[in-house]
Amino acid sequence: MSLIQVQPVIMAGGSGTRLWPLSRAGFPKQFLVLSGNTSLFQQAAERLAALSAADIALAGPAIIGNEEHRFLVLDQLRETGLEPSAVLLEPMGRNTAPALTLAALQALEGGADPVLVVTPSDQTVSDGPAFTLALQQAIRQAAEGAIVILGITPDRAETGFGYIRTEADAAGLGVAQFVEKPDAATAERYVAEGNYFWNSGMFVLRASVWMTALERFRPDIAAASRAAWAARSVDAKFVRPGKAEFAAVPSESVDYAVMERCPGSDIALRMLALDAGWNDLGAWDAVWQVADKDGNGNVAVGDAIFSDSHNTLVHATSRLVSVVGLSNVVVVETPDAILVSDRARSQEVKKIVARLDAEKRGEQTLHRKVHRPWGWYDSVDSGERFQVKRIMVKPGATLSLQMHHHRAEHWIVVSGTAEVTNGDKVLLLSENQSTYIPLGQTHRLANPGKVPLEIIEVQSGSYLGEDDIVRFEDTYGRN
Repeated sequence: MSLIQVQPVIMAGGSGTRLWPLSRAGFPKQFLVLSGNTSLFQQAAERLAALSAADIALAGPAIIGNEEHRFLVLDQLRETGLEPSAVLLEPMGRNTAPALTLAALQALEGGADPVLVVTPSDQTVSDGPAFTLALQQAIRQAAEGAIVILGITPDRAETGFGYIRTEADAAGLGVAQFVEKPDAATAERYVAEGNYFWNSGMFVLRASVWMTALERFRPDIAAASRAAWAARSVDAKFVRPGKAEFAAVPSESVDYAVMERCPGSDIALRMLALDAGWNDLGAWDAVWQVADKDGNGNVAVGDAIFSDSHNTLVHATSRLVSVVGLSNVVVVETPDAILVSDRARSQEVKKIVARLDAEKRGEQTLHRKVHRPWGWYDSVDSGERFQVKRIMVKPGATLSLQMHHHRAEHWIVVSGTAEVTNGDKVLLLSENQSTYIPLGQTHRLANPGKVPLEIIEVQSGSYLGEDDIVRFEDTYGRN
């Protein structure tokens, strides 16, 4: 029995605007824990890690993501115990076709031609064994040269998903047509006819098959992606395509670039039905659908109290949220923003995000608590000429050696041990000890201990923006 070499590919570059305010540009939905005890990204990685079989040799996952999320990817993978084969970092979004092309070019390095198992990073699956069996079957079909798409048998007339129209033949199910998100009446007809499936966004194919199809249907994307790949730089597991070259790649989805053009061609495009409790958490209504509900159909995450309310989702992050007399509503609370929406219109949250972006407000980009490769900081309070932050530094982590032109800082250790570089002095501070960093002083904070370090930082000065920072040395490659 010959082994099928398989390269899992996780698309982790989405922004998740429809799950605002929990999802932000700096911490998008795939890294959130919305179902179970692990993030959607971690769940995707663990599902793919279960695909090994007697005839299937599995590599570590290749992750395609945003440069800004690279340490989130590594931190969350580390928590699962999985090691990536590569983390491909897009300098800007160019949709899924160029992203998959980078993964295919990476997989083809050195003359290999593995089967790529490609999945988004923001879906849930409740039946893991069924998922594994279906994907293994898809791998075996793809090893023979087919492109295999995973389709979901619809259980309702959903207008938020694309559909696949299939036709049965001797080999199973062929793909006759891709259909855009339908209106309600059309969706009802699709469900009644029985040969329409939801497009899961998951597909399985050899790397060479993707490149052949792309070069046939979209040679411009293929050529521009190859140029960006040729200009790549490699930093440990991080692979960065050439920035200027990648900016010139046309932005297009996998479906538009290739999949929708395959029916009627000589490229074998198959569909395999996936019955594994799949859900695409594309909006808050989908989160409500997969969550555990009380007797009135309500879903509570965090500290929530319902009175005379039905089929309502409350997601409370930092305080008690109480609702009275609501039906089919979504309430999402974070420390700096609250969303209240008709559940059926929760897809329209993206309009709010677009407005925040147009007004250059920070609530669409970062949470009050901001994750960094060394830990996190939480902006507790601020006013004219002062700001208070709670800062956590991971064991063994070090912030950059830096200086500020417009602010001084007071640091108070709450727990753990701090190693503080303050000008030409290096101090060790423990709980309840403090130090003062004058304006213009070169300084650094590190955690030499084995437990997290927490400090309170009080900033004071004429300008307190995050861009008032001059880095002299940085472990994480930031400017």
